[in-house]
Amino acid sequence: MQAIEISRSALDVEWRRLEVIAENLANINSVRSGSTPLYRERHLVSGPRSQFASFLNSASSLGINAHHLTGVDIYGVEESESPARMVHEPGNPLADAQGMVAYPNIDHAAQMLQMVKTARAYEANIVVMNSARDMYMKALDLGRRS
Repeated sequence: MQAIEISRSALDVEWRRLEVIAENLANINSVRSGSTPLYRERHLVSGPRSQFASFLNSASSLGINAHHLTGVDIYGVEESESPARMVHEPGNPLADAQGMVAYPNIDHAAQMLQMVKTARAYEANIVVMNSARDMYMKALDLGRRS
């Protein structure tokens, strides 16, 4: 069942990554109003649940010890430090004295590309789960026959 558990952890991470991308896209044209801070592009930070050193210490001559594989986890969500995208809109009530309005500096094309990559990773983990389930079912079938 380890393959299914690892893929499930990856599904959770990729689903949260899709949520963060959706937040970025939803706020691409939001502006600062009053005391509300300007929305900043966010990125999900993820990685292995186990320390990388444990993989190196447990490596045998045949590769990584499968008992040390535990899946992936979310380390956090980081905000971008990029400056705001300034647009000249003198008629906008939120414009400053020079007629400039601050928008989040979010690259729409990059977010869409990240969304496609994340969706593909999600799909790949579903395929892995289905393949693992099929292998486990075949093993049970073979066990019944003997």
